[in-house]
Amino acid sequence: MSTTAQVHVRSVRDEAAPGDGYRVLVDRLWPRGVSKEAAALDEWLKEVGPSTELRRWFGHDPERFEEFARRYERELDGSQAWQQLQDIVADHGRVTLLFGAADHEHNQAIVLQDLLTR
Repeated sequence: MSTTAQVHVRSVRDEAAPGDGYRVLVDRLWPRGVSKEAAALDEWLKEVGPSTELRRWFGHDPERFEEFARRYERELDGSQAWQQLQDIVADHGRVTLLFGAADHEHNQAIVLQDLLTR
C-alpha cells in the first residue's frame, strides 16, 4: 500500500464532496432511506462488511466496539474482499469509506480505516 494513500470515513448520508476521492460503501446491507443516486458511490464492496452474526452481536453497542474490532479483523484476515479493498486504496490513493450506521465513531468503516492506515 502506498504511504501517500489517504483513507477517509464518512456517512453515506453525507453529501459527496470533491475531496472524497474514490467512494466505497463498506456495508453488507444497503442503508435504509438512501437512494443509489444520493450515495454517489464508485463501488459497493458488500463482502468487506462484517458478517451478519458479528453485526448482530455488536448491535452498535459502544461498549462492545473494541471486541467487535478484534473479531472483525479476524473475519477479514485472508478474505478476498479485504484484499480487494487494499487494492482499491493502492490504486486510487484517496478513498472515502462510507458507512450507513447512525454512530459515526463505532462502525466497521472506522475499523477498516485503522487497518488500512497502520
